[in-house]
Amino acid sequence: MAFHESWVEKQIREAQERGEFDNLPGAGKPLKGLDDPDPDWWVKKMMAREGLDPSDAMPSVMILRREHASFPESLLDVRTEDGVREVLREYNLRVLDDRRRPAFGKDSPIWAPTVEVEPMVERWRVLRAERAAAAEAAVAAAAAAVSEPAQPRKRWWQRRGT
Repeated sequence: MAFHESWVEKQIREAQERGEFDNLPGAGKPLKGLDDPDPDWWVKKMMAREGLDPSDAMPSVMILRREHASFPESLLDVRTEDGVREVLREYNLRVLDDRRRPAFGKDSPIWAPTVEVEPMVERWRVLRAERAAAAEAAVAAAAAAVSEPAQPRKRWWQRRGT
């Protein structure tokens, strides 16, 4: 019984006979990622290739929860208490906006916690004071190291007869 060759198979066979598949990059090498059981490998590679941040694909509530977990350390660069209060109020507004969105699915929605502004400002003050004290101690240690006179180095060899 004769084998019936489809049009596609015929095109591939003729291209192979013409040598169009010879010397292609990666020829004779194993395919990458065959041993990796991650079903999302192609998404991760595309995001890395395009320079996309994976957290941008997260639900907004997860981004808010991650932001909440970073408080008060993430506020250390804010210079004033009013600035800290403004950042925290803006965060609380985003949380409330997220809670007002309709929930989809049969499961109860996940909520991000709001922040008590004044206790967080107090924690910010304490962290800021600790950071300033550590910086002053580092400056004092560096100044003490500079102010000590340097000891002349001994040579590993001595001249004789001088």
